[in-house]
Order: sequence, then C-alpha cells, then structure tokens
Amino acid sequence: MTTSLPPDFAAWLRLREPADAAARSTELVADLRDRFAGRGPITIHDLGTGTGSMGRWLAPRLPGPQHWVLYDQDAGLLARAAAQMVDRAADGAAVTAEVRQRDISRLEPADLAGAALVTNSALLDMLTAEEVRRVAAACAGAGCPALFMITVTGGVAFDPVDPLDAEIDAAFNEHQRRTVAGRDLLGPDAARVCAEAFAGHGVPVRRRPSPWRLGPAEAPLIAEWFTGWLAAAVEQRPDLRGPATAYAERRLAAATAGQLRVTVPHTDLLAG
Repeated sequence: MTTSLPPDFAAWLRLREPADAAARSTELVADLRDRFAGRGPITIHDLGTGTGSMGRWLAPRLPGPQHWVLYDQDAGLLARAAAQMVDRAADGAAVTAEVRQRDISRLEPADLAGAALVTNSALLDMLTAEEVRRVAAACAGAGCPALFMITVTGGVAFDPVDPLDAEIDAAFNEHQRRTVAGRDLLGPDAARVCAEAFAGHGVPVRRRPSPWRLGPAEAPLIAEWFTGWLAAAVEQRPDLRGPATAYAERRLAAATAGQLRVTVPHTDLLAG
C-alpha cells in the first residue's frame, strides 16, 4: 500500500483527535481491560498509527505494563507518535513504545508474534478488500485479538437538513470507494469486509457504533471536515460543482454561527 499524505495531515489528525476520543466504544475497551487484568506485561501493535492518538487514548485505559509497536509509512508521523506517547497505564504501570516504518497491508503472522492486541483507528476504509483480509489473516494467525476503531460507514446526518445533503453524501461515499493506483478502496464497506474476513478464520467479532456528534463547540472541526467531505464529493461528481458553491456557503456560515450539528457515523470492531 502506498499513500501520499497532504502537508497538513498531522494538523488534521490533531484537530480530529478529541472527536475520535469521544466517539470510541468504551464498552469494547472494558472487555479488554478485564481480559488483561493481572496478566503482566503485554505488547500492543498499532497499525497506521499516524501521530499516535490511539495509543494516547487506549494505553491509560488498560492495566499493567505495556509495550506499543507503532506502524506507519511516514517517518515524520512516527517520530511525532513516539515523542507524544503516554508513559503510564491505568494503574500507573510503565508504557513504552517503538516504531516500525513499513507497509501494514503486508503484515504476516510472524510480525505479530507475542502480541496481546492489534489496534488501529480510522484506517480500514483506506484499504482494499485484499489488504483488509491480509491484516485479518495476520491477526488470526498470531492468535491475538484486534480492536479496530473509527471506521466510516457512510450516512452523514445534518441538523438542520438541506436538500443537497443526501446527494453530496452519496457522491462522497462513491469517492471513498474509488480506485487509486490500481487499488479499489473499501470506504464505507470496510467494517463489513473486515468482520467477514475474521469470521472466515473462525474469529468472533463484536461491533459497536462510534459516531462523531459535532456541534457548536466543534465548529472548527466541522468546517475542516465539511470542506474535505464536499471537495471529495465534487471530485467524484463534477456536475455538483455549481450547486455545491452555494451549499458550502450555507453550511459554513451555519457552522461559524454555531447553528450546525453533524453526525458522522463510524463503527468500532473487536475481533477475537
């Protein structure tokens, strides 16, 4: 898997981090907390770590000594993740981390040997079906559970509604499923394909909703997310460019005035 990240990608990850943290399923984490209690040191592999938000969020919610292995293809993001990683678990035990710059879609079970858990956040929708199946096979082969969080599922909802909402959302979902450099991205189909892949290895899967619920307090995030969401839709459907101009003006003005609320659906998945 190869990706080309925009120069402000790290800034986008910082902006969305609080919304991701608020959305993630604490119920699934509670299951892991019970499972790891009293177990001793554990190793957690975080795939597509970005700036490390998953580790910063999850490590303080799990007990006992932890060693995190952070994977990304971008060396700059990995350096940020390592520098900003928390150093204490829920019970005060030490948390350490190392980085691995590599393509996570080509992981083998041997790469995850000794792992107690594999995680990722906001990653699966950017993969292909074959890449997701490889990741699931690596986890299943290593015999470790997987906690995959904040995977988009489509169906954005606005309050108040606008006549263009549904058409723009459909165009965005088409864009998420586009072909890039010969790779057919999964977009909102990713969580379903991932669950099916684990099931194919006899691994049970639980899913829980993890929507962003954004309001006036998140106006800067709404504006940044909306701008990218609309641009992707127009790229997919150039015929929407004309109506999208006035639509953007209406939506961004409402966000600035604190009069817009947005629900962006995601799902969390615990396999194994």
